[in-house]
Amino acid sequence: MDFSLSEEQAVVRDLAAEILGARAVSGGGEPFDRTLWQQLAEANLLGIAVPAEQGGSGLGMVELALVLQEAGRAVARVPLLPCLVTGALPVARWGSPAQRAALLPGVVAGDTVLTAALAEPGPAGLDTVTSTLDGGRLRGRKVCVPYAGVATRMVTPAATPDGVVLVLVDPAAPGVTLTPQPTTDGSPEFAVTLDDVAVGADDLLAGADLALLRQHAAAAECALAAGIAAGALKLTADYTGKREQFGRPIAAFQAVTMHAANAYIDVEAMRATALQAAWRLAVGRPAEREVAIAKYWAGTAGHRVLGRAQHLHGGIGVDTDYPLHHYLLAGKRAELAHGSATWHLARLAALQTHTTEEHA
Repeated sequence: MDFSLSEEQAVVRDLAAEILGARAVSGGGEPFDRTLWQQLAEANLLGIAVPAEQGGSGLGMVELALVLQEAGRAVARVPLLPCLVTGALPVARWGSPAQRAALLPGVVAGDTVLTAALAEPGPAGLDTVTSTLDGGRLRGRKVCVPYAGVATRMVTPAATPDGVVLVLVDPAAPGVTLTPQPTTDGSPEFAVTLDDVAVGADDLLAGADLALLRQHAAAAECALAAGIAAGALKLTADYTGKREQFGRPIAAFQAVTMHAANAYIDVEAMRATALQAAWRLAVGRPAEREVAIAKYWAGTAGHRVLGRAQHLHGGIGVDTDYPLHHYLLAGKRAELAHGSATWHLARLAALQTHTTEEHA
């Protein structure tokens, strides 16, 4: 893979960095920065992967990954991943013309938030679908559904006698109950109870592939994690360059330099593996193995980078009013979301039976 960006991709990255960086690490306040969300909409960054027919730019997963990296670098409190990756992408790919017309222009304009209920209760939550759709009635329970309280629709997997389908569920529909759940970084997530929710034919995403959607979600989380780690490392470099001990900046000490260098290598590995996974998804190649590799790096390397960042900051690294604290919390959430490093390492081991020809 050629990791150099096209001119168009570089423009997307730089524009996202400019807008997101201006409101970096805001910390407290509302969990949804609507001012930032509207700025992203005005720059058409919310329409990056939306087809041109619905007002978007018609780009793809690599461009989304670049935007998500910048969002992670800024610890932005906006629903970019659930709305653009697990919400808008499946509607754009599998939605009917009526579904696309009803939902995607609102996403581009910043008026519509989409999300997805991909996590299931219990330890096998990434391998199973516990909710059921039978006789036009949806039943079950979902957990850790991001931004469900402000979403217009939730992309919701459900088991049917003919296989798994994806349903567009209105969070305000009769039979849907949202219960807020506490999260590590304060981002809004909900447990969703589905009690005989009426589902019609126009609520289904025809021909949808849940496994592929979960791969997109995990790859997007890797891009976000790479940005979080890069932001924490930049904060650490700035701090160690100014903090003096024994008459000189602590960045001049060999031990500090070595820790920072190791963190930089980890960040670059996270970025490279995340982009590799995003690129394979974008061009339609098998990507399950690359997604597992990227998520393993996002979990293990991200944990190391944030630990080193806190260590190099010393006492201020545990101050909850200092920006690093927000990186640590966001990084822990990204480490575990859509499967931990251990879970994806086990997945990778199972995939080693694939031949090179099968994976080309």
